[in-house]
Amino acid sequence: MVFSKETAFLEYERKDPGYRPREERLRDYRAVERQLTHEGINRQAARCMECGTPFCHAYGCPVGNVIPEFNDHVFRGHWQQALDILLFRNNFPEFTGRVCPAPCESACVAGINGDPITIRQIELAIIERGFESGYLPTRLSLRRLDKRVAVIGSGPAGLAAADTLNRAGYRVTVYDNASRPGGILRYGIPDFKLEKWVIDRRIQLMEEQGVLFETGVSAGEDISYRYLTRRFDAICLACGARRPRDLSLPGRDLKGIHFAMDYLTQQNKRVSGEPIDPSYEIHAAGKKVLILGGGDTGSDCLGTALRQGARKVRQFEILPRPPARRAESTPWPEWPLMLRQTHAHKEGGELRWSVLTKAFLGEGGRVQKIRCAEADWETGDQGPKERPGTEFEVEADLVILALGFVGPGENRFLEEQGISRDARGNVKGDQEGRTNLEGLFVAGDMRQGQSLVVRAIADGRQAAQGIIRYLHKQSGS
Repeated sequence: MVFSKETAFLEYERKDPGYRPREERLRDYRAVERQLTHEGINRQAARCMECGTPFCHAYGCPVGNVIPEFNDHVFRGHWQQALDILLFRNNFPEFTGRVCPAPCESACVAGINGDPITIRQIELAIIERGFESGYLPTRLSLRRLDKRVAVIGSGPAGLAAADTLNRAGYRVTVYDNASRPGGILRYGIPDFKLEKWVIDRRIQLMEEQGVLFETGVSAGEDISYRYLTRRFDAICLACGARRPRDLSLPGRDLKGIHFAMDYLTQQNKRVSGEPIDPSYEIHAAGKKVLILGGGDTGSDCLGTALRQGARKVRQFEILPRPPARRAESTPWPEWPLMLRQTHAHKEGGELRWSVLTKAFLGEGGRVQKIRCAEADWETGDQGPKERPGTEFEVEADLVILALGFVGPGENRFLEEQGISRDARGNVKGDQEGRTNLEGLFVAGDMRQGQSLVVRAIADGRQAAQGIIRYLHKQSGS
């Protein structure tokens, strides 16, 4: 069916795909979000206003997706052209189309006085149509160059750097210390948001196109810097932000308190059939769970605990509850400060805002309770203070710390080579990813700190371009 494009943004409402029924999705770990039909995608693409200045592209999207153009091709049924435009700026739309919070939509002009275009859903439809129709070639028609590049880390930044370099003709090997490639995409994001066959499909395609993957290999332990520099002409570090933020509070040493990434990684391995150390099993079945941290990772832990059969799940956030609508402090086209509820929050559990954690309490070496208080944010710029007379305790025999990350952490590879770091512990790299060592580059969260998957992809692409310019200069071309 063909719709009127000129006035579609006035005639048709935004339509999101929604989720599978709550009772159904809590029984498995499959993707919870549905996808729009081709007709639904066509109508949503028609709503794009083709703005003279597309803020979605120029301001909102970290990878600079050329959004109005691929929307127009989707509306006209030109799927191959839409895919070519999408892949021109985004290596992995099947990832961002599933897990990106879509800052492009927050910058959409149609969203000023109404609802923005469903850009993320259109993006996902394009790449899935590309895979279904065989538009993505399994072999690249290009001249292979004699330069070799090693990429350390196979998360979104490492994969983006590897894919970009491979398409430029370089011979790329990706190393990762995990048993399977994917980094945080595989081990940090639950299957109900990103099923792992999506990652496997992309890894297989990259291998068919020439990228080599070496897993179970730790840089600095299994392979040295000297080995890498002798075998490769450039190296890109993309190991992520791995050091979790901790709480230095009384009772922190009690058993039953775990970092979110340990918890999520273990469950992702469990779903994929990878072995788990039985002496360090983290499971919520029958337990009273408390998640500290109200962000996306905390939400992922909430959804996981509910699926594992937790007796009760609470989630505490120290920040105050955001407003229901865009706050005046974040006007369009900025990323809005506003209340967001994920599918997990609609599945169960209790979310409380402005809660300050004071101590962990327990007996026999195991956590049993947490002492908290209400946080007062009306104290100027000094941060939250405890509101007098609001102290309370909650029972919990499993506590998950989802408080973010504070850099790549200790790393033998970094320390032995004297690689420069910034004040936050991240590896110092310029806008092209160059470090203080010749031929060594850095990309993603390891350079910029914890961020979005789409920002990691953008940074990986940028580092790859820096490597390409570096190798051209080395070759005198």
